[in-house]
Formats: sequence, C-alpha cells, structure tokens
Amino acid sequence: MGKSTAMKQAAVVFGALAFGWLAIEMAFKPILDKARAAMDKSDPDRDPDDIAVRNNASDRESDDVVKGGDESPCRRPTSYADAVAKNSPLA
Repeated sequence: MGKSTAMKQAAVVFGALAFGWLAIEMAFKPILDKARAAMDKSDPDRDPDDIAVRNNASDRESDDVVKGGDESPCRRPTSYADAVAKNSPLA
C-alpha cells in the first residue's frame, strides 16, 4: 500500500473540509440566502437598538406630559413599594 505522506494526509483533510462545507451550504441554502439578503439590505451605520431606546424614552416623557405629570394616577410607579401601595386594597 505504500507510505502515507504528509501531503496526502493534508489533501484528504482539505477534501473532507471542502465536502463538509458544500454539504452545509446545500442543506441550509434557503436559510443562508435569506440571511445574506437581509445583510445586503441592512444599513451598517444605523443601529436599531439605539433608535428603539431613544423612542421608548421619548414616549414615556410624552405620556407624563399628556396624562398630567407627577400627580397623574396613570403614572408608572417608581419603586416596588409604590406599586404595592398603589395596588393594595387599603389605599
């Protein structure tokens, strides 16, 4: 059978890796195509998390203004004790 050289072993390993990569690409082709299309459409300069946090903070501020500020009964409680006191039947 002959000696197995390092070059033959490297070729076999490289071939196995290439075959595995192609098998994964073909098995997950629809999912990978959707992910790649979404990445192509995305804007790398825009971070949606920053925008969502900013919008939520401005919504809370506008809710306080519309509902009457600090004296409003609809205002969110600031602590757990306030929430319990507000929701207790004795209050």
